[in-house]
Amino acid sequence: MRLIGIDHGMARIGVAVCDRSGLIAREVTIITRKSKRDDFVKLNALAAEHAAKGFVVGIPSDFDAPDDIDFTQADRVRAWVECFKATTTLPIIPWDEQLTTVDAHEMAHRLKRPLRAHVDDLAARLILQSYLDAVREGLATLPDVTSADGQP
Repeated sequence: MRLIGIDHGMARIGVAVCDRSGLIAREVTIITRKSKRDDFVKLNALAAEHAAKGFVVGIPSDFDAPDDIDFTQADRVRAWVECFKATTTLPIIPWDEQLTTVDAHEMAHRLKRPLRAHVDDLAARLILQSYLDAVREGLATLPDVTSADGQP
């Protein structure tokens, strides 16, 4: 099943997609954020364009958050996901994105991207690939995508 991977950022959203067999993720685009509404329209259009059956959204870890912070980046992403849910019928899977930005920068270097190039799309690819690998290893399950008429 084809899924869309999302790396949510304050300024940009990285987007990736996997092949129909659910084995390999690849980067698709970077969306420059304007508003939640605009984000959701673009993401749903990309899902339709790629015939995706769900979204995998990277959730940052809170391990390094100072104790005096009440609303972490992970909280911000979870709140964004809740708003996104109201705009789509597709399942949204939250997924740990720990260290994906560091890995994305290393990947960008290997791909010979310019030093200051954005890596949000590569981070989305790594998030989605991590989820796909976990599914194959039996550590995660695919979303239930049965339609209202009972057809997958």
